[in-house]
Parts: sequence; structure tokens; C-alpha cells
Amino acid sequence: MIIRSKAPLRIGLAGGGTDVSPYSDIYGGAILNATVSLYAYASIKPTSDGKIVLNAIDRNERIVLNSEEYLAIDGVLNLLKGVYNRIVKDFIHKPLSFELNTYVDAPPGSGLGSSSTLVVAIVGAFVEWLKLPLGEYDIAHLAYSIEREDLKMAGGKQDQYAATFGGVNYMEFYNNDKVIVNPLRIKTKFLQELEHNLVLFYTQTSRLSSEIIKQQTDNVNANKESSIGAMHQLKEQSLLMKEAILKGEVDSIGKILHDGWEHKKLMAEGISNPSIDAIYAAALSAGATGGKISGAGGGGFMIFYAPYIHKYQLIKELSSFGGSVMNYNLTTEGLTTWTV
Repeated sequence: MIIRSKAPLRIGLAGGGTDVSPYSDIYGGAILNATVSLYAYASIKPTSDGKIVLNAIDRNERIVLNSEEYLAIDGVLNLLKGVYNRIVKDFIHKPLSFELNTYVDAPPGSGLGSSSTLVVAIVGAFVEWLKLPLGEYDIAHLAYSIEREDLKMAGGKQDQYAATFGGVNYMEFYNNDKVIVNPLRIKTKFLQELEHNLVLFYTQTSRLSSEIIKQQTDNVNANKESSIGAMHQLKEQSLLMKEAILKGEVDSIGKILHDGWEHKKLMAEGISNPSIDAIYAAALSAGATGGKISGAGGGGFMIFYAPYIHKYQLIKELSSFGGSVMNYNLTTEGLTTWTV
């Protein structure tokens, strides 16, 4: 028997950063994101040899451990260990013996929520295997709790919910970890136009998002007016983005992205840099009407909106920066699990 799961990565279209505490606790956050056809995968093969095999295929990391109720969090495959520890602690209360294999279509630090999506995929595999009574909100919140509370990893709340629910969602974040996911019912032709005109570009760099998120958190705690004001504007951008997509005013998305990017750079230092600025300026010259970094900033993936046929000139221009344009589709399905 093999238990499999996959969960989609996401691109953040508007409001990114307003899902991070303490801003979301004090003011309430709002984000609009969309999942894409890049995935985190997890496969579990139950065994009876008293061993736990953890294998991150994309990272070339593999360890074999004795089956115990708690696996030490020591910097080696912490995400995999963290999920196992929590599943045993909350539901099973005894050691398990199995082989867990994982793979992610995008590298860590890419800005597509890869770490959180991987946690969702692993949780989903355990839920499928052990028939745990968890719904979508339960899985997303458990994944958030494992990553942010158990493993003390800095970040927001959107990634776990995007990976679990899938599709284009407007998400609201409140105090006490309250999250409301609003799936958007978008006409197919509007989604197709959005997909056609959005270019996803990997800068071939990754970044440690925790450093940027810490600065953002410190700025809110210090009541830094420019940072908090920028987050207020980003939250407003998510409403504008939702309205534009639902109404089919797709070509207004470029300006919304551009305005959001200008405000996002004010949240914390390091969100942009000379390399990113050069790529962004070249994209505008090639016909893009706006864009942004996907994720906390500093590197990883960028997204650009290029209407009409400017997409093709944009792709040609971006090729001179040494990165790569990623082919993708917008997806409607979130976490998926099955047993073979």
C-alpha cells in the first residue's frame, strides 16, 4: 500500500504580508492569491521494521531513524519530522513505522509558499493513511500550527490555506488565528485571460524570508507609520484585485500589481534590491503594466502582467537576465490524496 498526496503552490496577487502577525491580529489582513500547477508531493509507504525513513528527493536528503514517538528537531528534514511529531502527539499516541518521500516542484525560498505547501501535503498523506477526521480548515490550521508554533518558523497564514483549498481565493485574517477563505467564482474566460497575461519568472535566486518577515514584524511592533501605512494600502489592493477579477476588468490588474509593489517595498528593507529593480524596469519597458515579487521578497519568483501580445516581448526581454520563465496553469483543486 502506498499513500500519496499533492498540494499546489500559490502566487500572491495582492495583500501579501497582511497575513503576518502582529499586523493581522491588530488590524486584520486580507490577501488574494491563486494556486498554480506546481506542486509539493508526499508519499507514505507503511512498514513493519521498526524504522522511519525520511527522504526529501529534491533536496537529496535521506535519513533512517528508529521508530519513536518523538523525532528530534535538529535541522535535518525538520518539516517532515515536525508533521510526524504532531500527528503522533495529537492523534496516534504511539510510534509509527513507514517510509516518507517528498518532492517539491520549486526550491525553498522561491516565494511560492513551498515550505508550507509541503507541510500541507505531508499532513494530507497522514490524514489519508490514518483516516483522521480533519476537514480543509482543520488541515490548514494544523499545518500552520506545526510550522509557526512547533517549529518556530517565521511567516504568515496564507500559504497553508491556499495549498489546502486551491483555486483563486480572497482570504481574511483576524486575531486568534481566525481565517476565512472566500473562493471566487470567476468566469472561465476571465481566468483564461488572467492566465494568458500573467508571466511567472524565476530569478534563479532564493532568499531567507524569515529575515524580511522579522523586520516587518518589528516595524509593526514599533508602530512604524510608513510600514503600517503600506500594509493598509496592500490590504486595499486585495479588494481592488478581487473586484477587477470578478468583473472581468482583467487589464486593470497590471496597475493594481504595480501600486501594490510600490507599497510592498515600504514594509521592510530587503524586499527589493538593484537586481530586482533592473528586472522590473526592463519588464515595464517590454510592455508589462505591473508586477511584483511573489512572497516575502528579496528573490525567488516575480510575476508580471502583460496585456495584448506584450507577453511574448516580455519573455524575450526577461531571458537576458539569466532566469527562467515558468510555464504554468491556474488550478482549481487544492490538496488531493489517494491510496494505491
